[in-house]
Amino acid sequence: MNNVKTVLLLGLLSGLLLVGGEALAGRDGLYMGLMLAVAMNFISYFFSDRIALAMYSAQPVTETENPSIYRRLAPLVMGLCQRMGLPMPRLWVIPEASPNAFATGRNPKNASVAVTAGLLELMDDRELEGVLAHELAHVRNRDILISTIAATLAAAITFIARMAFWFGGARDRDEESGNPLAALLMLILAPIAALLIQMAISRAREFEADATGAQAAGQPFGLMSALKKLDAYSRRIPMDASPATAHMFIVMPLGGGGALLKLFSTHPPIEERVRRLERMAVPRPI
Repeated sequence: MNNVKTVLLLGLLSGLLLVGGEALAGRDGLYMGLMLAVAMNFISYFFSDRIALAMYSAQPVTETENPSIYRRLAPLVMGLCQRMGLPMPRLWVIPEASPNAFATGRNPKNASVAVTAGLLELMDDRELEGVLAHELAHVRNRDILISTIAATLAAAITFIARMAFWFGGARDRDEESGNPLAALLMLILAPIAALLIQMAISRAREFEADATGAQAAGQPFGLMSALKKLDAYSRRIPMDASPATAHMFIVMPLGGGGALLKLFSTHPPIEERVRRLERMAVPRPI
């Protein structure tokens, strides 16, 4: 269902771009906005892993660099990769007390998994396996590609709406000017609608990564326990993370918020994630 929801939301985002874009800025404006967004997100797609790892001062974890961490992480990751049919990703540790983790990389062959020092201190091995399984699920499900497509479409819609406002948008040949009030409304509403859809896609991918990760681990209990700890400790020890990369982490590193903030959040509520995992643990009647 999460995959179906993602496809439907991407279709809705594409429809908003095609229909709204041509109505606002004409065919030329639509093409210009889409090409600009593709160019911007092409760079992000191929270099986001290097940018994110450098931004958080991630250190490589190998047999020679941070060997004690490698001895703990490598067996868990290798076992999960064998079960999930993935190549071994590069491992990194972030010198950060707040517990969190993320995966990045444009495809499984170029994937990286980074964990914070705080996560390693907080989690037992079963919980750590649950977190790693969730992150590897993002790699297996090609969520970096999906989020890049969503970001490209949303950026194109935002660009077209702004262009339509400042330059008058698409006009009939007999009209000398557009409706300034309509242009102002579209300037505000089109980007908000695109952002809401983009955030909904991100939340659907988090649910899917939870489910895929729990299946790879063989049980949902480790991830359930890890999410509960992350919910508690990430509030006590907040992480100074960039909003541009907050969607990459297993839990939102910027703290909680009210209903409006949750609507615009890249992550679903942890309570709901735990409830869904609990349902996976309950045997279904034959």
